[in-house]
Amino acid sequence: MSLCHDFSLLCERVPKGQSPRLLSAEPWRFRAVTLRYPDVETRCRKSARLALPLWAAPLPPPPGPAFPSLRRGLVHLPIGPRRRMAGRDPASACSAGAFRLRHLHLELSVGFGASGGAGGAGGEVRGSVRLELTCLEDRAAELLLDSHPTVEVQSAAWAEAGGAPERLRPLPFQDHRPFASYGSALRLAFPEPLAAGDALVVEVAFRAGAGPGVCWLTPEQTAGKQKPYMYTQGQAVLNRSFFPCFDTPAVKSPYSAVIKVPDGFTAVMSAVTQEKRKDNTFFFKMPHPIPSYLIALVVGDIVSAKVGPRSHVWAEPCLIEAARKEYDGVIEEFLATGEKLFGPYVWERYDVLFMPPSFPFGGMENPCITFVTPCLLAGDRSLADVIIHEISHSWFGNLVTNAQWGEFWLNEGFTMYAQRRITTELYGAAYCCLEAATGRALLRQHMDNTGEDHPLNKLRVKIEPGVDPEDTYNETPYEKGYCFVSYLAHLVGDQSKFDGFLQAYVNQFKFQSITADDALEFYLNYFPELKKKGVDAIPGLEFDRWLNTPGWPPYLPDLSPGEELMKPAEKLADLWASSDPDMKAIKTVDISSWKTYQLIFFLDKILQKSPLPDGNVEKMSSFYPKISKAENAELRLRWCQILLKNNHEAEFSKVKDFLQSQGKQKYTLPIYRAMVNSSETARALAVEAFSATAPQLHVNVQNYVKKILGLNTKGN
Repeated sequence: MSLCHDFSLLCERVPKGQSPRLLSAEPWRFRAVTLRYPDVETRCRKSARLALPLWAAPLPPPPGPAFPSLRRGLVHLPIGPRRRMAGRDPASACSAGAFRLRHLHLELSVGFGASGGAGGAGGEVRGSVRLELTCLEDRAAELLLDSHPTVEVQSAAWAEAGGAPERLRPLPFQDHRPFASYGSALRLAFPEPLAAGDALVVEVAFRAGAGPGVCWLTPEQTAGKQKPYMYTQGQAVLNRSFFPCFDTPAVKSPYSAVIKVPDGFTAVMSAVTQEKRKDNTFFFKMPHPIPSYLIALVVGDIVSAKVGPRSHVWAEPCLIEAARKEYDGVIEEFLATGEKLFGPYVWERYDVLFMPPSFPFGGMENPCITFVTPCLLAGDRSLADVIIHEISHSWFGNLVTNAQWGEFWLNEGFTMYAQRRITTELYGAAYCCLEAATGRALLRQHMDNTGEDHPLNKLRVKIEPGVDPEDTYNETPYEKGYCFVSYLAHLVGDQSKFDGFLQAYVNQFKFQSITADDALEFYLNYFPELKKKGVDAIPGLEFDRWLNTPGWPPYLPDLSPGEELMKPAEKLADLWASSDPDMKAIKTVDISSWKTYQLIFFLDKILQKSPLPDGNVEKMSSFYPKISKAENAELRLRWCQILLKNNHEAEFSKVKDFLQSQGKQKYTLPIYRAMVNSSETARALAVEAFSATAPQLHVNVQNYVKKILGLNTKGN
């Protein structure tokens, strides 16, 4: 379609002889527009606006010899399919609709000290953030950035971009404007209103370090116990406590950074380029646009080892050899399989950094360098394939991103599907279905705990103003999201065709932030025969029901290929659930050859059948040292849950040991819930364990455990 009367265009003012660029302010796309130049000499001086944020397309030069067939002053420009508006992000105070962020640069100095940051230790980050912006609104008088009460803004300055060398002028600011419990707003007031199309630079000098997104660990909290350690964690809305920013997944930009750290420490970031310069200063460059939550920094006593043609592992010196052995030659196979299924890996390198034990996540998919829990170092590669999930985020989440946290399933549901496609290609359908069954069990456990009708059990969660998106975290976007993507594949009925759709989806939306409506509209347009059949409105399976109705998934993918691995585990669990277990039959089942997910499936069945008859857990413990004495964290988690549900106090020490060995949220919270729901002895153990381990936990995990234990969460 042509749009000539309904919309006028916003273009950058450019020197004579250069082509202007069409700017964007809101997530729309148009199939074509008609561009009206006011006159050939001045080109498109700010003439109102066509709002399309996060996107810009070069425009042709004004009419002349190159366009002899067109009327003077008009150019017809095709620019792609229409996009729906995502609406304002309720979790962000920033001026995302009024400015386009073209580039972000950090100049930081990191120092360890005693400022009381998250994690129990302390330190300070001091420096500046430089934002290259284009104004998208006429008469824009202010710029709002997301910030945090722990970020101290020291000064702000600005300059018009282009032309003469920049001359930064002081910019009045108002810090810590109230926004939400998890952040504040920084208001920067321009001396006179800006015009649409104005390009500018804003620089903010600040101090930070005590906020929840910047974690400081004492030497005792690290694996090596020799030096302190610092890392940042941006997801979901924590990077606003690291530096003032557009802290919304709807805004993406390239970034660069110069980081100075103390002697004896190394800095790494989520960036393509890493260079060490003099004075222990490190330079980083990310040329691809990413959202703020994926900007990540680690400063510590860390080293690296090569494990593939485009991969290194990073860890503290005491862990590096174990990390190298666990992942040598493994990562490239995962990457190559992902590329075959979903298209080119655009991030150039894929490194894995093994974090200190207190890291609250299994993994964080920061581009170019995934942060993972050291729990993955099982010593036998039994958890190496867990990294497939983080690799899958390279396409789903990092390349194509949910525009708001209320549609987190766009990141995680597609990633779970991609993970299981890679797993199927590498290990076969039976093993993949077994792993998927463990995921389904986690979803069942979650919905049993919350009730199926809980509003968080929808794929499209309405995040009300003031609600921290992190508080909506649960299994639903992962496993119910996986079921929805599997249903979309089921409707197609041909795996190769759906694989082709996923490649086209990534190619269409790469480096963009999208809504569920964008994704589903593209799906229906890609498969017009399905659109014609009205598959989005099949009774009971309507796309709207998937998105907006809480509850168990209305479609479950077929996991029957995994029955050859599931049935032996189910039968063995039934034997152990008997009041008089048939030990002769039990001894005929050799679990020594079972892979990790078959053991996990078996333990999930035992947990479902618990409490077992008296004495059976004690017999299991002595009969299966592979389980009761496992180093594999997934097995340890489930064994601890079984001990607690059966009130097997003789082995409660293993529960405390497991909590002291790691701080992963997905392990820690279920253990505390199980203790609270067990005996008085278990509840007393919960208080004792938390008192001993709280300093090593991430501040968010501390607060979640306090809520479980009924303790006061104020002051964090």
